[in-house]
Amino acid sequence: MIQTIIQASENFCTHQIRTPYKLKNDINTQNKTLIAYIDIETLSEQKYRVYLASDFNFMQRISKLFLEEDDSDEETLVDMTLETTNLIIGSAKVLAEESENNPYNIGTPHFIKADIFDFEYDQARAIQVEDDEIIIALKELN
Repeated sequence: MIQTIIQASENFCTHQIRTPYKLKNDINTQNKTLIAYIDIETLSEQKYRVYLASDFNFMQRISKLFLEEDDSDEETLVDMTLETTNLIIGSAKVLAEESENNPYNIGTPHFIKADIFDFEYDQARAIQVEDDEIIIALKELN
């Protein structure tokens, strides 16, 4: 499941950000990040929580792309975090359906906090775009 989410994240970097990126196995949980989650449920009723935690510069990059704002306030960056979560997980849902690889339904994204990423997870990866980074983490709920 995390593979389709990673693939969707890579597609987001390639087609939206249009800047080279690097996929990383290790994640840095000590930096202050903007953290959102979205719950997903497979057709076999397995439930997962997907966390996206990005540093402020990563989300400012997204805000510049979509809103053309050079210096967004924190409220705007929170909105961009929610929108990015929805875009990436929505794209992953389509990829899972097309490949018939454990398709799932998605819920609504929720913003948690702007702080260090201190949540339990089963799998996680990070994507680095220049000096900016986003963490994608998956936690099984049942």
